[in-house]
Formats: sequence, C-alpha cells, structure tokens
Amino acid sequence: MFDLRLYLVTDRPASLGRNIEWIVEEAVKGGVTAVQVREKDCSTRQFIELALRLKQKLAPHQVPLIINDRLDVALAAGADGLHIGQSDIPYAMARRLFGKEKIIGLSVENMEQVREANAMDVDYVGISPVFDTATKTDTAKPFGLEGIRQVMAVTKHPAVAIGGINKDNAAAVMQAGANGIAVASAICSAIHPRDAAVELRNKTKSC
Repeated sequence: MFDLRLYLVTDRPASLGRNIEWIVEEAVKGGVTAVQVREKDCSTRQFIELALRLKQKLAPHQVPLIINDRLDVALAAGADGLHIGQSDIPYAMARRLFGKEKIIGLSVENMEQVREANAMDVDYVGISPVFDTATKTDTAKPFGLEGIRQVMAVTKHPAVAIGGINKDNAAAVMQAGANGIAVASAICSAIHPRDAAVELRNKTKSC
C-alpha cells in the first residue's frame, strides 16, 4: 500500500497564479507522499499533458500520481491511481477499465457510504469533508474529529481525511485515527509550499 500520510490535492484557484508543477515539486521535496491532480476548467488535452509532465517529475520520488474523477485522463497519462466521488463513474466499472493493479480511492460522505465501501476492494477511502472548506463547496455535512473516529471503527480500508485540514488541526485529525491527511490550499496557497509540506508532514509523524 502506498503512503497516505500527506496527500496533496492540486487546486489551481488556490495556487495564487503560480505554476502547478512547481508547487507539486516543492511539496514533494517537503514530504508529500501522494499527489492527486484535480482540474475542473482545463481541456482534456491540457489535463492529460499536465498529468504526463507531473508523472515524469514524481516518478524519481516514487510518489504516486492520482487523477481526480477523470478515468479517461488517468488511462491516457498512465497514472498510478484514480480518485472517484459518489457521483462519478461507478467503482466496479472503474476497476474493470483501469485494472486491478492500479490505485482507486473513493470519497465517502456519510457512514452509510463507509459501510457500502466495505464491500468494495477500493485501495483507500477519502473521509470528506472533515471540516468546512472553501476549496470545495458542494460537500456534505462535515464529519468532524468524532466522525473520523466513527469511520475508522467501521471501515475495512485505509482512510485519508480531507476538507479544511491545515497545520493547526492536522495533528488532531491523525490522532483521531486517520491514516493520512489530504490538503489543497494548506500547501497550494502557502508562500513556501515546501516549508508548508515539511510542517504538515511533521504533524503526521507525531501521531
């Protein structure tokens, strides 16, 4: 299983106009263990080209490249993984088309979905959202720290927590039982992404 401890989700609007590839490179140097590329506004060709460039940069660090939502992009770029939500391509179909050896993660937004995911051979679940977040507004009721504890008591899968996580609450999220934290603006909006990643990674080490 790959390392979920510090999982970066790219966010172009939060990147302060800076190059996504530079942010990712800096973040990986700071300790990011997985990178999910999330693009909502670029063309399919642009998404694939970005994914290919990032895969090349991540390979020497043995950090997996995960594509958000877009199975077609993940296949075209030869990505290591795909992350899907409840309204995206059904998991069974994604697994059949993407392959057994690839990473597939699934967002869970309530305890019913956590239990449903137990019947699937997903590689990890994303507990979403943990806290309110401005990065993604179409989210369910936040789980909070107690919600993480409840999920971890039920899930059969490794779990990464996402939504409103930053340097101030990262340690508490890990202490609640999550296997890792997923962040977007906490790194993408940081003046020094590498330093932000180092600080967040240190929060995961103490738990």
